[in-house]
Amino acid sequence: MYYWWGVGSLSAAVRGGMRDPAYTDRVREDFDRLAVLSEGSGWEHTSHYYPFLLRQIPDRLGEALEVGCGTGEFSRLLAQRCETVLAADLSPRMIEAARVRSKDHPNVEYLVADAASWEFPSERFDCAASIATLHHLPLSPMLAKMRDTLKPGGTLLLLDLYRARTAADRVVSALAVPTSKAIRLARTGTLAERQAPESEMAWEEHGKTDAYPTLAEVRWACETELGGAAVRRRLLWRYTVVWRKALRG
Repeated sequence: MYYWWGVGSLSAAVRGGMRDPAYTDRVREDFDRLAVLSEGSGWEHTSHYYPFLLRQIPDRLGEALEVGCGTGEFSRLLAQRCETVLAADLSPRMIEAARVRSKDHPNVEYLVADAASWEFPSERFDCAASIATLHHLPLSPMLAKMRDTLKPGGTLLLLDLYRARTAADRVVSALAVPTSKAIRLARTGTLAERQAPESEMAWEEHGKTDAYPTLAEVRWACETELGGAAVRRRLLWRYTVVWRKALRG
């Protein structure tokens, strides 16, 4: 799903493993509203990296989990590789929209759940993924939950936004502007985002409360909870994390 790119730092709403309940309610309300306004799949900065993520997993898997599935776009891609996919989201209306759009994917089960309080099953999944969601949650605790829910040999996939802080970050962000326009033109034949005014306004309003970690914060959390994870800064204002859980013995 599309997320407005902002420059906020980690706020008091999400810090130190705790999250303000009022912030949770605000995020749920925002995405209930956005689910109604959503116009379906199209080229977005986030979806640009889906092929990379899918290349990190085998052609066939047993069961996968997506945390923060939105309208289910990435869950449906996982479903083409997996026997079953469990896809969870905080927003009931996002889950409603995902179910409608997934009628041809009966192997996806959608669940309304708050990832911060949901009890993740232990060592159940071959893949655990999260797309543009963890910036709404305490990062280190969520990495630990996703780590522990993987079977030995399972793969963790993350794609999210980061806050530009260093000179290198700012150079990459500047380069991303013309690159984004060129890719959009090549993919869609237009530079316009084709977003309805109501939808654009809703994303703008939501973006006022978004807060993103720096890449240093992401790397620290990954080193603390995962160890050996591949954290990569991406051109279009995003980062990816790929980590594989060690096999036993």
